[in-house]
Amino acid sequence: MTMAVRSQALRAAARASRTSLRPSSSTSCPRFFTATARNRHPEISSATPNSSSSSSSQTTPSNTSSSSNSNSSRNGTTHFGFQDGLSESEKTERVAGVFHSVAESYDRMNDLMSFGWHRVWKDHFVSTLNPGFSSASPPRPQRILDVAGGTGDVAFRLLRHAHAVNANAGVRVTVSDINGSMLAVGRQRAAAQLPASQQAALSFLEADATSIPASLIPDDTFDLYTVAFGIRNFSNVRAGLAEAYRVLRPGGVFACLEFSSVTNPLLDAAYRRWSFSAIPLIGQLVAGDRDSYQYLVESIRRFPPQPEFARMIRDAGFEVGGRGWEDLTGGVAAIHKGMKPL
Repeated sequence: MTMAVRSQALRAAARASRTSLRPSSSTSCPRFFTATARNRHPEISSATPNSSSSSSSQTTPSNTSSSSNSNSSRNGTTHFGFQDGLSESEKTERVAGVFHSVAESYDRMNDLMSFGWHRVWKDHFVSTLNPGFSSASPPRPQRILDVAGGTGDVAFRLLRHAHAVNANAGVRVTVSDINGSMLAVGRQRAAAQLPASQQAALSFLEADATSIPASLIPDDTFDLYTVAFGIRNFSNVRAGLAEAYRVLRPGGVFACLEFSSVTNPLLDAAYRRWSFSAIPLIGQLVAGDRDSYQYLVESIRRFPPQPEFARMIRDAGFEVGGRGWEDLTGGVAAIHKGMKPL
């Protein structure tokens, strides 16, 4: 029964890969860094961030592992969903087309695609990070970079937790996204949903997460780097991890929430069938855009499984505790964390 369902899903995936895409031009933790990685200095703001550029003082280990699912070279080819052999610049342009197309309906589609579970996952993600926590009085300030966070869904949660739960008004969040349309939605939502004090602690930056200019973000700037459901769209995941390492201060935390590999075979078969048959159809009916959501489904299947992605985080230079990730809803999504060594 399971093999039949898998075969049907794989045939559907094969048909989808031949379709030419047409992109348009829980409980608060008592410490900040818990669950999946060891932190010898649990207060994320135990040192004042150094905003001076000092790349010569860092040594980023070379990336030694390779995979058909991940990008191995900054100048090599990559994939766009199930289409292989694209240049990184071409993938960047195609992904931009996808998110220009879906920006206005993105959060509504996430609700339909995940039955609202993405909200539960994001709440848990932020809770495990416990932004704003500090044993000092007054609490020490913290700087957070939320990458691929255009609509602000995670950034708003980070600010609310820091300001309301931990009473730390010194937390500042920068939302970075390569896509101006997504950032425009985020700005509109911030003006409509956030109080003035939190709006003042929020900024937006249009930048490519795989090559952020040091003039915009110097080395050793941020205490926390978050990326939720975005890293699989990077043109080069390893380059994105290297940039995360660069912009974090020593002791800073990399935290990623992403769709992942389902661990239960029966659930995996059902999830595949739902993904490839229902989600593109919902995209067509709700957003008038089947192709963009076909890509999003394919991008999930191409993302490295949990153990491999954890190795990539280690290869980027981060310290990763335990096995390196926390599965959510049977592995439909997973949280990965790493700490930049002191």
